[in-house]
Amino acid sequence: MTKSNNQPDWHAIAEKFDIWLPQLKPVGDAMLDILQVNHGDLVLDVASGTGEPALSLAKLQRDVVITGVDSAEGMINVAQSKVEKQKLKNISFQTMPVEHLAFDDNSFDKILCRFGVMLFEDPQAGLNEMFRVLKPNGQFVLAVWGEAETMPSMYWSYQIFKDKVDEQAYPPLHKVTWLGEDGVFETLLNNAGFENITIEHKTFNYQFDSIDDYWDALESSDILKQQFEAMENSSKSEVRNELAEFAKEYVTAEGLRVPHDYLLVHGKK
Repeated sequence: MTKSNNQPDWHAIAEKFDIWLPQLKPVGDAMLDILQVNHGDLVLDVASGTGEPALSLAKLQRDVVITGVDSAEGMINVAQSKVEKQKLKNISFQTMPVEHLAFDDNSFDKILCRFGVMLFEDPQAGLNEMFRVLKPNGQFVLAVWGEAETMPSMYWSYQIFKDKVDEQAYPPLHKVTWLGEDGVFETLLNNAGFENITIEHKTFNYQFDSIDDYWDALESSDILKQQFEAMENSSKSEVRNELAEFAKEYVTAEGLRVPHDYLLVHGKK
């Protein structure tokens, strides 16, 4: 967790982050449905994490060249290991902060970024760089979380831990959801130079067989490791019971289904 914004240590949790990929897959699928990739396109995936949705695109479109970047070396190591294991020839990953992209102007035909922009060290600088390296008339597709109350998993964690840990260890609710506030993301995009923008409000579900399975994912992924370590007068079982109270209204005959809102933003340079 960084001291400045309470984010998890993405480098440290990289090996466990894939636990969440099945939950995030609907968003990646929606982005790839919009991305109109053509033969020979050069594609940049920003804040790639452990490789999705770039790896899915590489397997679907063998005739494009994809470069993925992320500032967390651990994430890039995991993503690149998948490239080698799956023997993919049209994709590679590099450790690189989006605020300082080591590419020439007008280098890429397409850019995508799933749930990364709000976590950039400097979101405006990152968007400026993405605009710079995108070719004229090049296409971009971005996804960011909606407002705080529409991201239940983070909202619940914040409500639970705000009375159990010091403020510097609060779950990063604002950092994760601030771009979902009305007009904020559009302003940053316009400042970067993007003009032809479509913003869609979308919803997908976190899906687990039970509340217990959801809890197991939270524990196993270490996504809340710092909050657990910061507790002094509470126990994990207490946190689990409070989480279950929040989640119980979303238990269905098919299992736990928790709706999460996000903004799907796309357009051309």
